[in-house]
Formats: sequence, C-alpha cells, structure tokens
Amino acid sequence: QVQLVESGGGLVQAGGSLRLSCTTSGSIFSINTMAWYRQAPGKQRELVATITNGGITNYAESVKGRFTFSRDNAKNTVYLQMNSLKPEDTAVYYCSAVETWDKTPYWGQGTQVTVSS
Repeated sequence: QVQLVESGGGLVQAGGSLRLSCTTSGSIFSINTMAWYRQAPGKQRELVATITNGGITNYAESVKGRFTFSRDNAKNTVYLQMNSLKPEDTAVYYCSAVETWDKTPYWGQGTQVTVSS
C-alpha cells in the first residue's frame, strides 16, 4: 500500500502562483511514476503532469510552460509549481502514484485550487 498526502492548495488571483506538495509513504519502492490530475466541477478528471523515477516529465498542453513538476526523493515528496494561474485552472488537484499503467493507481485526498479573475 502507498499513502499520499497533498497540501498547498488555496485561493489565488489570476496570474498568481501556488505550489502543491504530495508526500508518499508505505510501499513506495513499487512506484514508477507520479502524476497530478485535476477535476473541475462538472468535468472529468484530467491528467495534468507526470514524472518518472528518472525525473522525466510530461505535461498537458494546457499547462505547458506554466507548471513544473519536480521531486525530492530524500523527502519522498513531489511538487507541482503552478505559475501564471488562470481561472480555468480552478479544480481539485489529486496526486497519484502509479506502479504500472495497467494497475489501479493510488490517490491522495485532493486539494482545492481556486483561481479568481
């Protein structure tokens, strides 16, 4: 089992920044990829960014150039730095730990990000 605890959400004005954190514990040796998803009201959950154990990142087109996914292996923590936030970034952000993509991932509890215009 893997446990994920997110923090760092909040209310920010458009153009502002937030940094989300996700700390993992448990059987983290089995995890190959960490991911951030988000779900806005009335919309499906969407993949925002991923980072592999080797530090390779991928981003959704909507956040490229604005969001940065990083990891601190010593702290078992990943971060999502979100800059130039837009109202359309408003959503609940979920951290996810992936063993392999054919397995059900582990999920955090979610953290609310609200961007006001």
